[in-house]
Amino acid sequence: MTTIAVTGHMDITDASAPLVRGELDKILAAYEPSSLVGVSCIAKGSDSLFADAVLAAGGRLAVVIPSEDYRQAKVKPEHAETFDRLVEAADEVLVMPHATASRQAYEAANAVLLERADRLVAVWNGRPPTGKGGGTADVVHQAREADIPVDVVWPDGASRRA
Repeated sequence: MTTIAVTGHMDITDASAPLVRGELDKILAAYEPSSLVGVSCIAKGSDSLFADAVLAAGGRLAVVIPSEDYRQAKVKPEHAETFDRLVEAADEVLVMPHATASRQAYEAANAVLLERADRLVAVWNGRPPTGKGGGTADVVHQAREADIPVDVVWPDGASRRA
């Protein structure tokens, strides 16, 4: 069994999505589908692209939702259908014991991702942390500190919304 968690930017551009998805597909193709588990918070952008790629590769999906109110408070209408579809497709859905979405809830969800991970896929532009905590760069740093191998995905032409 190989468990791969994801962290990544939520604000990748529409043009970047197929570039990132192609790289995710290549990474996941190296794993036996029957023993592949992807762990994702299924946020808009990188997390959902990864979750879809895991399912397309024949793997199982485990979803970590940061708070009890996350769906209602944080999932925007344009992402709601994807979010709900991925929750339905997941073999496991873990809702963190936080009533409201907050930095603490996100950090706790990220800690669960790393606890479960044999590897981390980071859809990350390589820039340093912003100082807010809980962002992609922070999760990459925590994974490296814990000796979890990190595969960085940022293909040529990928960009974030301004």
